[in-house]
Amino acid sequence: MSMIRDLRAVVRPSRVSLRKDTGPYDTTRDPSMPSAVVDCAIYRDGARVVTDKPLTPHEAMRTVRRDGGFVWIGLHEPTEAEFSGIAGEFGLHPLAVEDAVQAHQRPKLERYDDSLFTVFKTIHYVEHDQLTANSEVVETGEVMCFTGRDFFITVRHGGKGSLRTLRHRLQDDPELLAKGPSAVLHAIADHVVDGYIAVADAVQDDIDEVETEVFSPGRRGGTARGVDSARIYQLKREVLEFKRAVAPLLRPMQLLSERPMRLIDPDIQKYFRDVADHLARVQEQVLGFDELLNSILQANLAQASVAQNEDMRKITSWAAIIAVPTMVCGVYGMNFEHMPELHWRYGYPVIMGITVTLCLGIHRTLKRNGWL
Repeated sequence: MSMIRDLRAVVRPSRVSLRKDTGPYDTTRDPSMPSAVVDCAIYRDGARVVTDKPLTPHEAMRTVRRDGGFVWIGLHEPTEAEFSGIAGEFGLHPLAVEDAVQAHQRPKLERYDDSLFTVFKTIHYVEHDQLTANSEVVETGEVMCFTGRDFFITVRHGGKGSLRTLRHRLQDDPELLAKGPSAVLHAIADHVVDGYIAVADAVQDDIDEVETEVFSPGRRGGTARGVDSARIYQLKREVLEFKRAVAPLLRPMQLLSERPMRLIDPDIQKYFRDVADHLARVQEQVLGFDELLNSILQANLAQASVAQNEDMRKITSWAAIIAVPTMVCGVYGMNFEHMPELHWRYGYPVIMGITVTLCLGIHRTLKRNGWL
């Protein structure tokens, strides 16, 4: 199997299917291990080294330095105390350790003497029956990766974005895993970007729905008032959160694909270019979302303003019509003794006829001019 087919087979299926967190590679947690450690394994010649009992990070690193291979440690939301021992064992830079523990970091790539520190923002689409002003469209998480010569450490924050399925797929492809930690870094980057593509497609559907409602107001009662501007603004905020995850990651992916790095296998580095291309496409799509939502929001506000103006014209028109009988009633309600035709037998029907005629004439004129 070629390198391209290896990479596609490992990463691309994650866009269409998810496996449960159970399988032949699951291990029982060792009580001596920090509670944040999800998995700790040694990989040698592309295969996971089977051990009698779960390894601690210290034991795994000692074995790797003695027998070769690399260790992959996965952690989920570790505390400073839980991560400090691992950081000391692998010689991680204090600044990177602080970022990994505190989370809420901007996507980035930092190079230290013996390791690379990469931050990815994961995006998860939140399913909803109907988009409302309070709907959460995207949910973010973080994956921090420490890449060394003989180790790879992932620190995950957030309830979504488990890497266990990806680990299983990599373990099923020894040829790819034999490339070392850089192959794992590429697989995670491609997995994260593929998640962006899937979320972008789902957000596109939400935007299309809102756009249809704005420019086809008849679906919601025949007026533009059926579209709530707060819904559009909420969707715009969610897209902004999406953009904050995508845009800063483009530069790190370009660096990984263009600049030679001694910790990145040359056979793997060229495939980071594919990730960067996909990421650039998603970034363009998200920027387009932002601009489109701006236009939709402005159009919706303009429609609402037009609808209000129409209401005011109708109110003014009816006020003009009602002014005629109001004036007549006001004049004849003053009870003066000497008034024109006050004691005439046909005075009342004549005055009523004239009033109705004037009202109908004004109504016809206003309707012909589009005011009613």
